[in-house]
Amino acid sequence: MTQPEKKTAMTTRTPSKLIRIAWLVIASTTIITIDQMTKYLVVEYIPFLETWLPDNLSRFSDWFRIVHWHNSGAAFGIFQNANLLFLILGIAAVGFILFLYPTIGNHEWALSTAMILQLGGAVGNMIDRIRFGHVIDFISIMRLPVFNIADASIALGVLILLLDVLWAERSEKKSQHSPSPNPPTLSREND
Repeated sequence: MTQPEKKTAMTTRTPSKLIRIAWLVIASTTIITIDQMTKYLVVEYIPFLETWLPDNLSRFSDWFRIVHWHNSGAAFGIFQNANLLFLILGIAAVGFILFLYPTIGNHEWALSTAMILQLGGAVGNMIDRIRFGHVIDFISIMRLPVFNIADASIALGVLILLLDVLWAERSEKKSQHSPSPNPPTLSREND
């Protein structure tokens, strides 16, 4: 590759990479902001262990409600009393995502989206662990453990990764079993 070709190749890749990193920052910051704003409202207006639901939705209280809850474990209330461990794991996850994200190809939208969701969720819960010594949870659906926006973001990121892996495996198996679009033909040359 000549010098001008190298320069052209570098300049065409750089803006795309910068746009993707900007998208990572903007999207994950949006998730963090929504997560922290909703937690602020819960802490400010709903006493600990109390529930809230607008009067016109009270008939749905068996299925959905807002409850002020503290969680010193992982997402959805598992592994209680491990705040320091999950703070360290959160820092490691954020570092891993920030290191890996710039290396992801433009065509890997599922991985990119999953990492954005997981980064936003991890940082949202890390802020709580540092500020309060626990995570503020408030979304209560039926008999599921109480969770928050950050937990939902992390779970959605994991779900996207799993679906992407399953889709890739399915596509690979399909391509292995399907005949080639242009099967080889026998040709006679110079008969």
